[in-house]
Amino acid sequence: MSELITAELVDLDLSAATKHEAARSLAERMVAEGRVTDLDGFLADVAAREAQMPTGLDGGIGIPHCRSEHVTMPTLAFGHSDRGIDFGAADGPADLIFLIAAPAGADDDHLTILSALARRLMDPDFTGSLRAERDPGAAAALIRGKEAVPSGPDPDASPADGAAANGPADSAAPDDEPFRIVAVTSCPTGIAHTYMAAESLAAAARAEGVVLDVETQGSAGFERLDPGLIDAADAVIWAHDVEVRDKARFNGKPVVDTGVKAGINRPAELIAEARRKAERGEVGTVAGGAHDQNDGAATGGDSAHFGIRLRTYLMSGVSYMVPFVAAGGLLIALSFAIGGYEIAGAKSVADHFVWGEADSWAALLNQIGTAAFAFLVPVLAGYIAYGMADRPALVPGFVGGAIALTINAGFLGGLAAGLLAGAAVMAIQRVEVHPTLRGIMPVLVIPLLASVVVGLLMFIVVGKPIASLQRALTDGLNGLSGSNAIILGIVLGLMMCFDMGGPLNKVAYAFAVGGLADPTPGSLKVMAAVMAAGMVPPLAMALATTVRGRLFSKTEQENGRAAWVLGASFISEGAIPFAAADPLRVIPSVMAGGAVTGALSMAFGCTLRAPHGGIFVVPLIGNPFLYLLAIAAGTVVASALVVLLKGMRRTTEGPAPASEEPKVSVAA
Repeated sequence: MSELITAELVDLDLSAATKHEAARSLAERMVAEGRVTDLDGFLADVAAREAQMPTGLDGGIGIPHCRSEHVTMPTLAFGHSDRGIDFGAADGPADLIFLIAAPAGADDDHLTILSALARRLMDPDFTGSLRAERDPGAAAALIRGKEAVPSGPDPDASPADGAAANGPADSAAPDDEPFRIVAVTSCPTGIAHTYMAAESLAAAARAEGVVLDVETQGSAGFERLDPGLIDAADAVIWAHDVEVRDKARFNGKPVVDTGVKAGINRPAELIAEARRKAERGEVGTVAGGAHDQNDGAATGGDSAHFGIRLRTYLMSGVSYMVPFVAAGGLLIALSFAIGGYEIAGAKSVADHFVWGEADSWAALLNQIGTAAFAFLVPVLAGYIAYGMADRPALVPGFVGGAIALTINAGFLGGLAAGLLAGAAVMAIQRVEVHPTLRGIMPVLVIPLLASVVVGLLMFIVVGKPIASLQRALTDGLNGLSGSNAIILGIVLGLMMCFDMGGPLNKVAYAFAVGGLADPTPGSLKVMAAVMAAGMVPPLAMALATTVRGRLFSKTEQENGRAAWVLGASFISEGAIPFAAADPLRVIPSVMAGGAVTGALSMAFGCTLRAPHGGIFVVPLIGNPFLYLLAIAAGTVVASALVVLLKGMRRTTEGPAPASEEPKVSVAA
């Protein structure tokens, strides 16, 4: 079994200033180790989970975590921040940051180990040892020290599913029966908060002399509480952020219904509330479902974080859209390479297909790619809505995206439809309904009502203005020439190279691929400029490490060799290790190179019909030799600036020993 955490996944000098920077810094280590395949897609999933509920815990702990299709194996990265980072905990910033990444279909063994770690975070001795540790390897060993399930009793272990946390009152005389509580804990991902809440409640129960039996409804599955334990319980505590399964089991019991974070931060208060409800005889009553605002995602104020959440929603849609764009666009580009541009007007291959005819194969590829491209706007809208309001928002999001295509509102219409669908679902979810209706709300009522609302707004209210704006944008791109085209190329080049796979990079890329849905001469020029500029950062770093290797560490020199392939393949993230190690010199340099490439590509009138592929789709590029010249020029400019700036530093500071590795920091 691959180790969940290694020394390479530990940063004991985490310099990030915000939780988003911290997540990116630790995620970059996962990417470097091959544990994460798409940095920005993974970070969008982390941010979406963070938007549901802050992951800061009392005691200086931050546990950003998520399930993601971009994770190859369950992984944990750890960072220690001397100055602390705000993760939304009530007691202040966190200095111990654990980034937990689980694949969408992670196996139970790995998730059980992650769950055990979540429980151990409630142990002051464990966290104290981590704070004192200064060796990454030792810190990694300490974290994975209890991977194996102990064969005997473990004083630090918390109750397993269905196990009791017995306090001192267990030894009481039969006529002095202890107070008995059954509890259920759960969170959206079922990895960390679920088990930490169980541990916190168990510890508080032991201190209060209460017998507590916990059912953790987590990622590794759950074992239902024995019906006899429920029958014998005096009260019930639900600390959850997803629906408790099989609620009917607890009928007739006093219930404390709250968010999972309250179970972690206020366990003694919940137990006291359960006692009071039992004393008052409040049986069969269930809270309406809205959690304490101090424990939910609202912490911190909605308006202060609206911009961050909006970006998260948009990136969620873009990350799911890109595979459709890549597959569909490359198939269309291949069809043009085989059959020429006129193949787009061929008859349906369902009616006419000749196995030995090249044009038939070209038409087949074109029609498959066109079918894939038809999903671009609906998928964008659907997953923007999904990022906002989870699974119930998928249907109205896809419906709104399809309507955007029907009314020719295009890419902008998809953005609007996704945001409208997510907002509609979130509004409906705030309405209190009778408990008997809750089961059908997410699968019937919410999709139905939200689809009607989104359809009405798209067809009648906002659709036509957005379609007009889309046409104006298209006409503007088609009319670009001279200095206007060059300025746009510079802006796109700067955006592609600023964060190399981050939000600005993805915005520029999404703008370009959105134009491919309805290609025009202007949109094809934009796509060409965006891909060319995105190739510059890794190619520039590869060239710089080749011509001036002594300015770079041995690790950077090895990364430079790999960057040749990454840059040629249009994978901008290949330059991230260099930017993380020396942001003030690398980022401005590659931005300058990207701006040069973007400007030259637009000036040369280069076009591109494929959304990806790098040099491997050069035959499909208009003016291919000038296109390669633009890339080469930007690469040389960026590489020269990096070498110049690093050389000036060495001149000022003096040469570093050959064995010295630069201290890694993250750009703010």
